[in-house]
Amino acid sequence: MSAKLCPKIILEGTRLTFKTESAFSLNEHPRIVGPRKYRYHSPLISGEWCAFTNFPWGRGLINFEPQEEAMAMETYQTWVRLFELLRYYSWIIDRFHLSTKMFQFQKYQKNYDFKWLEERLFALGFHLVFCYRRPESFVQARKERLKVSGNPGQYDDLDIFIKEQELMRTLVRESMLPVLELDVSNNDIIQATNVIADWLEMTGGLYAK
Repeated sequence: MSAKLCPKIILEGTRLTFKTESAFSLNEHPRIVGPRKYRYHSPLISGEWCAFTNFPWGRGLINFEPQEEAMAMETYQTWVRLFELLRYYSWIIDRFHLSTKMFQFQKYQKNYDFKWLEERLFALGFHLVFCYRRPESFVQARKERLKVSGNPGQYDDLDIFIKEQELMRTLVRESMLPVLELDVSNNDIIQATNVIADWLEMTGGLYAK
């Protein structure tokens, strides 16, 4: 019997860096999750779920308001405890604590210390992929996103994303997790996921720590 694949991947980056598309692709990549002869539900979660409010594009784990801080921190405690309990499973996360740090610092000048969280994620073998793109490539990415977006207004000002990306880069480089900085400027999801698979294989990130 071959070794059990149970990679643990966090995808971070600003909007229009194809994190969600990459997450879905990773979750069907035979080198990441093994060959699948039939489809089943995905171990794919997101800090971007707007689960704190009962309306579309509301608040959640990233963009919570100050009075929701305790609920957000309890949510992080719950997630990491679940990861610890189910450590021999694959987890793919589309935006997580660094997106929270970025948003909360920009919106409320609050600098959350997630060292406790990263220590537990590191112990479990989580790997961090920072998806970024060259500034000039955001224009084409926006054109592609507007074909499917239900909230196109959020993509009007691309300068916001370029500034966010530089702040995210700083946060990524401060992380204690193994990091891959992945340029997605060419919009090639297949190539991006192959690069991630190569990196995980090289670093031992495909198997339980």
